[in-house]
Formats: sequence, C-alpha cells, structure tokens
Amino acid sequence: MKKLFFLLLMVLTVTMVLSATVEIDLWFHSGRGAERNVLQDQVVRFNAMQDLVFVNAIQLPEGSYNEQVQAAALANDLPDLLDLDGPNMTNYAWANFIMPLDKYMSVELKNDLLPSIIKQGTYNGKIYALGTFDSGLAIWGNKAYLKKAGVRIPTSVDDAWTKEEFMDALAKLKALPEVDYPLDLMLIESGEWDTYGFSPIFQAFGADLINRETYMTADGVLNGPEAVEAGKWMRSLIEKGYVNRSPANDAALLDGTGALAWTGHWYYNNAKDALGDDLVLIPMPKLGDEDSKYGGQATGMGSWCWGITTNSDHPYAAWLFLRFILRPEEILLMSNANGAVPSRFSAVAMSDLYKEGGALELYVEQADKIAVERPVTPAYPVITLEFSRAIQEILNGTDVQKTLDRAVEEIDWDIEDNNGYPMD
Repeated sequence: MKKLFFLLLMVLTVTMVLSATVEIDLWFHSGRGAERNVLQDQVVRFNAMQDLVFVNAIQLPEGSYNEQVQAAALANDLPDLLDLDGPNMTNYAWANFIMPLDKYMSVELKNDLLPSIIKQGTYNGKIYALGTFDSGLAIWGNKAYLKKAGVRIPTSVDDAWTKEEFMDALAKLKALPEVDYPLDLMLIESGEWDTYGFSPIFQAFGADLINRETYMTADGVLNGPEAVEAGKWMRSLIEKGYVNRSPANDAALLDGTGALAWTGHWYYNNAKDALGDDLVLIPMPKLGDEDSKYGGQATGMGSWCWGITTNSDHPYAAWLFLRFILRPEEILLMSNANGAVPSRFSAVAMSDLYKEGGALELYVEQADKIAVERPVTPAYPVITLEFSRAIQEILNGTDVQKTLDRAVEEIDWDIEDNNGYPMD
C-alpha cells in the first residue's frame, strides 16, 4: 500500500506540473546530415503525439559548440536539454551545468543500457548524461585492393593485424597503381578527432593521456617512452608515404585512391554506397606489447549524449523527451542513419547492422574487449586541447619528446590551477 500511495502521489504531482503545455528548449550540435534529420523528425513526432510538452529544438555549429555552452552557462542561459560530447560531461557536471538523472531512470532502463553508456555518463557515482548511441573506431577497407595486394583480412579482435603485419600491408597497398596513399587518417579533421582517433594508438603502445590512478598528472604517461614511440610511429606513416598529411577531403577510400580509412562508425553509409560488397570492416591493429597496460590494442568509445541542465525550470518535461528518444525503436532510427552502436541491448538485438552476423557486429566486440574511454575528469577539455595540439605538431615534424613534455606541463598546470578539481 505504501508503494502504491507514493506512485499515485507521483502521478498526481506530474499531472499538476504538466497540466498545461510546457515549452522546453533543446540545443543540439550541427553534426552529420543524417543525424540531424532523425533528431528533427523525432522532435516533430514527439510534439505531435502529446500536448504536455513542446520541444523547441535549436541547432548550433559543432565547431564552436562547447564554447557557446560555456558562455551560456556563465550567463545563466542554458537550455533545458543539452546535447553534449561525452568526454565533456565530467567538466559540465563538476561545474554544475547539468543535473543527475538517476531519479528519473527506471531499473529496467539502467539494466538495458550498454556498460559504456553508463561509464561515459557517470561522475562521482551519479549518472549525468545518456546517449542514444555509442561510437566505434576501426578500419574500413577496400576488399578488392586487399586481395589484389595479397593482404590478409582480419575479422575479429583476436586475429587483428600486428604492427608488423599492418606496416607490411601498407607497403603492399602502396605498391598498387590505383592507390596514392594506402591509409587515410582523416587528417582533414582536427580537434576532438585527434583525441578520439589517435589516443588509442598511444594507449596501444602502452601510454595514456593522464595517470588514471590519481587523475592529478599526465607526467610519465603522456611523455614517457611508450608515448614517444607512438608519436614517432605516427609520423613514420607520413614519412613512408602511407598517409597524406594534407588531404583535400575524407573520400580517398570512397573514390578509389585509398585502400584503408582509419575512422568511425559514421563512415559506414557513405562507404557502403561507394564500395558495395567490396567494403570490409577491419579491427584495430595490435600495435604494442600484449603485457602493456591496455594489452597492445585499443579503440575509441563514447559519443554525443544528452544532459538536463541545472538552469531548467522543467526538468521532468525535458526527461520525457529524452525518455522518448531512448526507446529502442527510436535508437534504431538514429543508429541506422549514422551507423553508430545502439545504446541499449534491446536495440542491439533488433539491429540488422549490429546483431550477431550483422555488418557492424565487430564494433560491439571491440566495445566489449578493447574500448578505452577518454579520461573521465573535469580536466578533459584541457587534456584534449593539448593532445590535439601535440599531434598536429608531431605530424608537422617537431621533436616528439619536447612536444609531449610541453603538453604535460599545460595539463598539469591546469590541474594545479584548479586545486585538483575538488568535487565540493
């Protein structure tokens, strides 16, 4: 009877709070077209299916998105529901931009979410953000070129290329007359791509972006011998002519002038359209020692997700929309549009792409076995800024050790300046 009473009380409270239509603002980044289209359609359908909540969706440029969020927070002008890049969650939660979601979440929902989604959204023991999808980083390849070059095509994490095999494959593919540069590292991109795309290389070599035991320093992990080796190896890919340092676009694999693309799930639809049955998904290579911290092999994880801001006057109304887009069928609409890993087990089981035997099943295996989250610390914005800067400088020919030492100094200064980012 006591549980029934509180349930009825909650229903009555919600009915009173939402007795008239409540309007909420939602901010989202202007990502890839297919993602935007799905979200905009979800907003339209949610507004049409009920009259309790009206969602006003506002699109902001991705390149300056975080800066606009920071400025709005300082002005106490954040929207009710905020789209945010997963690794920025900790800083937003620490700065009190977003609120915990635990009280809104059912046990069923929590148990159905991928562990990586929970891990990405959790800070100080509370869940602050939830995503409708997770990400995957791997290598897309042209099967016809690989076979012509006599290169073995691995299909699972366990039989991935070793570093030696990978370099041999690049040399053989480079020799094909159709191929200008065998590997596209998507260097047309920068910023967060550098961290998402290339920190797994450093982790595979046994390095990292910060000491994850204390989160108080990057010294010894971002500038240690393993990190220096990783940086030198990356630059060797350019020096050997395997990677174009200044690509005009990200379409080398698509137009046939490249054989491999080091990129994420979002590349799937365009690559499938361009290559058809010749498209193959290849696991991340084993670049380091199996006895090192991450076992010599790593992939990225985490992606854009949603948080309810502390500015919101109607947090439950914001939750109603978030709960709507977290339905398995809504998750699948987004996943089919961007090729991303569905955020719920029930959605994975329904997905033709990700279920056992699906074209993108490898991403699920990698997420389970070798995925490494970007550092869960309020210092992350500075960490990613300095790591990206270091990558760009290393690829341009600067001294690897000195470049990484400078990045460590900047990161450690930020942590010290913020007194270690105390929780209270």
